[in-house]
Amino acid sequence: MLLAIDCGNTNTVFSIWDGTRFLATWRTSTEHQRTADQYYVWLSTLMKLQHIEADITDVIISSTVPRVVFNLRVLADRYFRTRPMVVGKPDCALPVAVRVDAGTQVGPDRLVNTVAGYDLHGGDLIVVDFGTATTFDVVAKDGAYEGGVIAPGVNLSLEALHQAAAALPHVDISKPQRVVGTNTVACMQSGVFWGYVGLVREICARIKAERGTPMKIIATGGLAPLFQQSEELFDHYHDDLTMHGLTVIHDYNMRAACAVNV
Repeated sequence: MLLAIDCGNTNTVFSIWDGTRFLATWRTSTEHQRTADQYYVWLSTLMKLQHIEADITDVIISSTVPRVVFNLRVLADRYFRTRPMVVGKPDCALPVAVRVDAGTQVGPDRLVNTVAGYDLHGGDLIVVDFGTATTFDVVAKDGAYEGGVIAPGVNLSLEALHQAAAALPHVDISKPQRVVGTNTVACMQSGVFWGYVGLVREICARIKAERGTPMKIIATGGLAPLFQQSEELFDHYHDDLTMHGLTVIHDYNMRAACAVNV
């Protein structure tokens, strides 16, 4: 049994993988003060509520928040008696190459999405992730990560509008009925929704033109379905893309370890 953990700037996702499918997936807010004991109480309680009896033998972690990794390591060691794999560390190998400028540190989540996208769809991809930031990652024909684009996330943009302008309220993102709003909320929703439709379409078009090759667009993140249903911006959507990538990376490292020990 594998416990896959994806720690983002806003939320941390825990999934239990039995080798063929995810038994359960849970989400909690990312807080670097949360201790290993607190993680375990929360996790074990949810497992009991869903009647899941899983003997966790392995743990893999992807984290964009370095301060959280220590307590997640302690969680794996203290309660599951295992040393976790941490994406981005030297002892966690990737099944794809990373071709970026020397000295550049690529976010682990972007590497994991690259691995997942290539495993599911092959190469020549643009992976769009609607997270705290909206990221566009380029996956080469051979599966290598070759850079990308980082833009502010949808909710981050809305929150910035609310905080920077006293007269503007906090609003939820949704597709407006018309482009031209007749009240403040509708105006803000239209600006953000159609603004991001334009951003996604234009950036993907420019990436394709720059590379001069047909490319599939793969989307993940909670807001991707909203944009997909409205404008058909993506070729495929996967809500569990990052978690799938973690299982692929774990399997790759386990097979490599077995080959060395034979």
